[in-house]
Amino acid sequence: MPAFNRNIRRLHRWSAIVFAIPLLLVVVTGLMLQLKKQVPWVQPPTQRGAAAELKIGWDEILSSVAKVPEAQVARWEDINRIDARPSRGLLKVRCQNGWEVQLDAGDASVLSSKKRRSDWIESLHDGSFFSDWAKITVFLANGLVLLGLWFTGVYLWYLPIQSKRRKKSKR
Repeated sequence: MPAFNRNIRRLHRWSAIVFAIPLLLVVVTGLMLQLKKQVPWVQPPTQRGAAAELKIGWDEILSSVAKVPEAQVARWEDINRIDARPSRGLLKVRCQNGWEVQLDAGDASVLSSKKRRSDWIESLHDGSFFSDWAKITVFLANGLVLLGLWFTGVYLWYLPIQSKRRKKSKR
């Protein structure tokens, strides 16, 4: 049993050393994503529009977003997606360059125009920022190693408890 315990310690230590950087990246980006609604630098706060229903058309959406120079929108291909929030009277337009423009659903006025970093942070978090290969190999292995570190850590934490119980029962 002592050889097994020694090997578990070595496995735990070397796994932590080898995967320290990817684990740190996953932990830091995970914390940032956890707080994305509270930290405006990560994701712009969601505004409220005046209208409770969509009163504008596609052309008005495109022309309103095109008026925001930072968004770099000239045609529909420059827009990644549109997120409709009817309860807030709002359309969130996410541009291909990572910019987010929030429009009033009633008159297409710009309520907010800011850089949205949460998508970029998420791509760092899951490894897709680097490549699909990195996501499937390095970051999948990273997750498996983290799971292994959890199991070996619990085992190593339990060892002294088990040892104390054995000593107590021998007395």
